[in-house]
Amino acid sequence: MENFRNIGLVGRQGSTPVIQSLEHLVPFLQSRGLNVFVDDRIADLVPAREMQHSTVKMMGQHCDLVIVVGGDGSLLGAARQLAHSGVPVLGINRGNLGFLTDIAPDEIEQKVGEVLDGHYHSEQRFLIEAEVFRDGEKIGFGEALNDIILHPNQAARMIRFELYIDDQFVYSQRSDGLIVSTPTGSTAYALSGGGPIMHPKLDALVLVPIFPHTLSSRPIVIDGNAELRIVVAERNDTHPFISCDGQHQIPCLPGDEISVRKKPHPLHLIHPLCYNYYESCRSKLGWGSKLGE
Repeated sequence: MENFRNIGLVGRQGSTPVIQSLEHLVPFLQSRGLNVFVDDRIADLVPAREMQHSTVKMMGQHCDLVIVVGGDGSLLGAARQLAHSGVPVLGINRGNLGFLTDIAPDEIEQKVGEVLDGHYHSEQRFLIEAEVFRDGEKIGFGEALNDIILHPNQAARMIRFELYIDDQFVYSQRSDGLIVSTPTGSTAYALSGGGPIMHPKLDALVLVPIFPHTLSSRPIVIDGNAELRIVVAERNDTHPFISCDGQHQIPCLPGDEISVRKKPHPLHLIHPLCYNYYESCRSKLGWGSKLGE
C-alpha cells in the first residue's frame, strides 16, 4: 500500500468550479497532516495557506500522489508530464464526461479519504509518442495518452498518405486524416469516428480513418507494441498537422514521415474502490440499464 504524504494538486486555469473544489480539498488534506504542493499556475487562486508551489513536472519528483481537479483534458495534460516519474494520479471531475476524472465534487472527502487510507484500485495506461521527420531530420515531437491524429487543419481538404506497420506496407489512402488511439482514447475522438471501444487493459492500438474516400476503409486494431510510419504524399494540396491529445500541434509538409510508437513509461492511474469501467460507459455513453430498472 502506498504511503501518501506529499500531495500535488493540479487544476484547470480559469474555472470557478475547479477553484471551489480546491478550496474544499486543500483544508481537508491539511487536516490530515499532509504536505500539499499546488500547481504554480493556479497557486494565487487558492486561499492563502501553508502550501508549496510546484510545476506539474516537478511534482513527479516531490509527490507521492497527484490529484487533478478538472476534466479529462486536464488529466491528459498532467499525464504527459507525470508518466515518466511513476507517481500515481487521481482525478476529481469538474468537466463534462469524466472518463478519467471519476470522483464527483460532492464525494471529495469520502472518496479521497478512502484513497488516502489505502482503499483504491490502480491501473497502468500506456501513452504513445509521435516524431515527425523531414528529409531524414527530426523536426517535431509529441506524446499523448488518448490519441495522435493526422488532420488537414482545414475543412473539406483531403490528405494523401501511406501507412506502414512494423515496416510492412498497409495501404495508401485519401481521407481527412487518421486517428491513432490508445485504449484510453477509444472512448474519445476515435469513438466519434466509428472506432471500437477498447477496454483499458488491452495492449492494443486502433487506427481509425477520418472520412476515407473509399467505403472499404475500416478501423484496424493492432498490437500495442507495433511501430507505425505514416508518409505524407508529395502530391498534397494541403499541409497537414499532427495533433497530440488535441493539445499539441505539429505542422507537416508533403513528403514528411511520422513515426508513432508506445512510450516506455505508463501512467499510474488510481480509482476509488467503487470504480467500474462498464458502469462508467453506461452512465457517460447512455447505455441501457438492467432490465426492470
